[in-house]
Amino acid sequence: MTATRLLLPARARQQPEWASLDELKDVLLALENKPPLVDATACADLATELGRAAHGEAFVLQAGECAERFADATPDVVLAKADELHALADEFTAAGGPPAVRMGRIAGQYAKPRSNPTETLADGTELPVYRGDAVNAPEPTAAARSALPSRLLLAYRHADTTLSTLLERDLGLAGRTAPQRTYAGHEALLLEYEQALVRKGTDGRGYGSSGHFLWIGDRTRQPDHQHVQFAASIGNPVGVKIGPSASPEDVRTLVRMLGARRRPGRLSLIVRMGRDRIVPKLTSVLRALGDEASDVAWICDPMHGNTRVNGAGQKSRAVEDVTREIEGFVTALHAHGLRPAGLMLETAHHPVTECVDSAAELASARPLPRYESACDPRLSPRQAREVVAFTAALL
Repeated sequence: MTATRLLLPARARQQPEWASLDELKDVLLALENKPPLVDATACADLATELGRAAHGEAFVLQAGECAERFADATPDVVLAKADELHALADEFTAAGGPPAVRMGRIAGQYAKPRSNPTETLADGTELPVYRGDAVNAPEPTAAARSALPSRLLLAYRHADTTLSTLLERDLGLAGRTAPQRTYAGHEALLLEYEQALVRKGTDGRGYGSSGHFLWIGDRTRQPDHQHVQFAASIGNPVGVKIGPSASPEDVRTLVRMLGARRRPGRLSLIVRMGRDRIVPKLTSVLRALGDEASDVAWICDPMHGNTRVNGAGQKSRAVEDVTREIEGFVTALHAHGLRPAGLMLETAHHPVTECVDSAAELASARPLPRYESACDPRLSPRQAREVVAFTAALL
């Protein structure tokens, strides 16, 4: 059957060409009748926490996978990821930072935007690119790269299992220590999936029940496109990634469209400019926003603007680039009388070697040995602790 996709409005980027339109319709109907994955009250609680973070009374630490794998949605792996997230948060507060709001890139980070729709293998074969487990599989075969609607049901099932494990963990710890909730966030990339999981909250308004915090990526943040319109329609706290190509005028439009003044914590701008561009680019945005800049929770993503290719042809990142961007982020905000509200990191819960400590190491032609990411390079636990301790010291 010729590949197709649901007839969404034309302005919806990064959507798969699903293998079967009829199957997709059946899958979406099934999802519409599923219970919500998260409840509206928890989403409202997170918005309150984000509002506190915007005023310097807390700090959001979001860490986790670049691209989650279905195979990792087991209690042991989920608990290991949660333990690593909370250990990073504890490291942050121990190093002098404000109370940490703990949010994982988890229970929904099953889809990834890609620069190109296809890739060419060494033998010349052209295949659809891997777009995350909710769409296809990473193995380089035509069958694996087919965009199967049934994977959306698997995404729901694995997200449900993951969230249940996190909730059991949090409730189990509450009797012994001060309760620390584990919030879950992911990029709201697959619009069919996200729209099928919109539910009514206690106030009668729709919210995205796929996760507590949903963000729009830098590739899909166009104000006149469907991803931004979806974010504007739901009651969750939402975020938008702001890269170096974002014009100050577009950012101002996004702030107004997404209702930053509706309530504290409603909108987070997640800045990912790169170490050498962060100060001038962010400064231009802050000047354009003026007083409206104080309505936003400002979060730093120091990973995506600092991706490089090493001498062995692997994507990697240098910790020194990451910390340089964080330093520039904090400097630019402080110059405008604003508080940094959070940090978003791509991290592994076990000792991978996907990132290096210094940019000089990227010249080596020797492949990094423990490179296990399905997409982008992640910080190891040691590297992540160094980054959060550095950030706490800056604050």
